[in-house]
This record gives sequence, C-alpha cells and structure tokens, in this order.
Amino acid sequence: MRTLTADDLLAGTSVVHEVELPQRLLDPASGKDLPAGVVRLRPLTVQTLVLVSRAARDDPGLVPVLMVKEALVEPRLSLEQVRALSIGLLHFLVAAVNTASGLAADGEVLDGPMSSPMADVHVLLATHFGWSPDQVAQLTPGQVAVYLAGVQRLQEQTAGGR
Repeated sequence: MRTLTADDLLAGTSVVHEVELPQRLLDPASGKDLPAGVVRLRPLTVQTLVLVSRAARDDPGLVPVLMVKEALVEPRLSLEQVRALSIGLLHFLVAAVNTASGLAADGEVLDGPMSSPMADVHVLLATHFGWSPDQVAQLTPGQVAVYLAGVQRLQEQTAGGR
C-alpha cells in the first residue's frame, strides 16, 4: 500500500459535488419527488468550520446557515438569501454539505476512531478555545488535564448561574 501525500489528502477539498434537489423542496404543495435541478457544493474544510463556529459562537442557529453559504458554489447565495430559504431546503442542503465533507448526513463522523474519548477531548478543546487541530495536538497530557478542568469549572459556574 502506498503512502499518501499531502496533495492526496487535500485533493478532496477541491471536488465540487452536484446535488439533485427534489421538486417537493422547492414547492412543498406539489408533493412531487421528481428532480427539480441541481446545485453544486464543495466540502467544508477544517478552517472553514472553525470560522463558522467562531462566527456563530453567540448564535448557534447560524451554524447551518453559514455552512450552506460557505459550501454552495452554484448558485452563489448571499447570507440573507440563505437565511430566506425554507427550513426544509436548508436542512436538506446541510445534510448534503455534511455528506460532501465526509460526514454522515446528520453531521456525525463516519470513522470509528474519531468517536474515541480522546477525539472528543480534542473537539471540546478546539471548540471551546478556538484552537486549530494542530494546536490541540501539541498539548501535553498535563496541559490537556488543566484545560479540561478549567472548561469543566466554567461549565459548572455557567450552569449554577442560570
């Protein structure tokens, strides 16, 4: 088996996926599952997802809107246009973005190793502190323990203050 190169690993981020939209999403009253047309999506990168997470930190409801805005290649929509989509269409597009990005339609990671406790710790630290995966990976076990204790204390204080 050959060793993959950096280009091999990054190649998937430039692939544009055509996603067929059923008519019922554009006109729910029609009840038709016939194809209405296609849109083109690109997968989300780690960098884009970090930016989306930061932008939506105060309003988690923005996450799906920003995901679709960033992934939609054709037609290109403004933020206001994405916000004006029907919730059913947005939900469908988020599932398509997740699939194009290598996730299950519901956003869960497809790989078994990523569902490990250590992966959960990495995601928690990256999300809470806004760190890149490389920054989290460079932490020593002692640093991880200190930061996790800090996050837990903050969560307890937030829960107690409600």
